[in-house]
Amino acid sequence: MNIKITGTGSYIPDTIEKNENFHQHQFLNTDGSEINHPNEVIVDKFKAITGIAERRYAKHHLTASDLGFFAAEKAIANANIDPETLDYIIVSHNFGDVKHNTIQSDILPCLAARIKHSLRIKNPKCVAYDILFGCPGWVEGVIQANAFIKAGIAKRCLVIGAETLSRVVDKHDRDSMIYSDGAGATIIEATNDEGGILAHESASFTYDEAYYLFFGNSNNQDLCRDTRYIKMDGRKIYEFALSNVPSAMKACLDKSGIDIKEVKKIFIHQANEKMDEAILKRFYRLYKTDIPEGIMPMNIQKLGNSSVATVPTLFDLVKNNKLENHSLTKGDIIMFASVGAGMHINAIVYKY
Repeated sequence: MNIKITGTGSYIPDTIEKNENFHQHQFLNTDGSEINHPNEVIVDKFKAITGIAERRYAKHHLTASDLGFFAAEKAIANANIDPETLDYIIVSHNFGDVKHNTIQSDILPCLAARIKHSLRIKNPKCVAYDILFGCPGWVEGVIQANAFIKAGIAKRCLVIGAETLSRVVDKHDRDSMIYSDGAGATIIEATNDEGGILAHESASFTYDEAYYLFFGNSNNQDLCRDTRYIKMDGRKIYEFALSNVPSAMKACLDKSGIDIKEVKKIFIHQANEKMDEAILKRFYRLYKTDIPEGIMPMNIQKLGNSSVATVPTLFDLVKNNKLENHSLTKGDIIMFASVGAGMHINAIVYKY
């Protein structure tokens, strides 16, 4: 028995928010003081660091669970399964359903229950629950599904990552330009086919690192101090990721017994173009080998950082030949890796 991804689906919102749209924003320092640079300079510097030129925002009437439902429908169709045969629906997110122009998160009922309801699944033994694991949430959901199947308590799971980060950003914070909306979904099941999940690795660094990403006040001191927005210490996250993600990836690959030269694609959480490139360099440096050309697909330039949705969305695009110069062939060894709020890290080695 092998545990494989048998279906994928993603939902990428239609609304494109280009970098130029931030030229009219009032960006402020954390203490509320003016930034002594024109917005054009701020935006250009942001693009140079993150690689992001545009991002996607969900339409006003849609929530994260809606996006997750759309992606789930596609994954179910792609796997050609009856949704009533699902044993688990695992949904990763960070902020629940945040309606447009509201400040309150709604996770009652959980998003997985909402998506199961929207899929019109009658089977009560299809267990639906959410996980909060920062940006690595989808990868961790796949690891949990793998464990359930290995333990014999499930045969087929639906794992979703869905987020509407555009609803929780502080428009006076330059970091607001990073975040976007989207959803990715996968069917994980036991099959007799060759390949599947070969190894996985997870870690939580919380002693000093727990609050590198947090919910905090707006940089605009005049706004309500009871309203919170997604905030991060970008420098600390960058240093943490470079120090810890490559070694976690190496531990996972070594556990799988696969030679690094056999790896064909590495799907890293789309957080920051320069950070991801630096992680890749350090990973290959650990093996004292050169980075193969085209090893790391990226879509952050056009889709931004949609947290839990970046890895499954990217994988779905490459799998369906929708990302230029990237494709997958049966038998390819690939890796998934992510880092995010917590601070959490995880990785999977997978034979396609």
